[in-house]
Amino acid sequence: MNAIIKKNGVSFGVGLGVLAILLAVITYSFNMYGAWWLGILALLLYLVGFIMLLSRTKKELNGQMTFKEAFTTYFIAAVLMILISTLFNIVLYNFVDPGAKETVKEETIKTTVSFMQKMSAPADQINKAVEDIQNKDQFSISSQIMGLAIGIAVSCVFGLLLALIFKSRPTYKE
Repeated sequence: MNAIIKKNGVSFGVGLGVLAILLAVITYSFNMYGAWWLGILALLLYLVGFIMLLSRTKKELNGQMTFKEAFTTYFIAAVLMILISTLFNIVLYNFVDPGAKETVKEETIKTTVSFMQKMSAPADQINKAVEDIQNKDQFSISSQIMGLAIGIAVSCVFGLLLALIFKSRPTYKE
């Protein structure tokens, strides 16, 4: 593996992981679990970070980057970011403050009910959704690991799109 790809993937992955921890701490500290705009802000910050990662890597590779190199760079960073974030959440919600799980659950129920009511969902569907939320521990270690796997899979879709955008175009000589 190219040293530039590895170095940039690791450094940006750790940096984005620290950003994810910072956003989680802000959410936790200010009890902003229902703040949808914070999620959108986080996605935008991550997107900017990944664009900077691929731009820098392509520049350091003298403007020539294959699809595989672009995706590999992205993948290293994304996996590290998601892993760091997941490990932080496991420690926070299972060891540091297990009681925060209930606060998050209550906020999730409020947000879900409000959204479903705005969409004119029948009461039985709303009750079923609330029951499902109450019966699931979204911060258990097993749920977090499942979320890690899903996060990596979803992230790969974005990585494939970014790799398509950042790969070098072939040059044809006549």
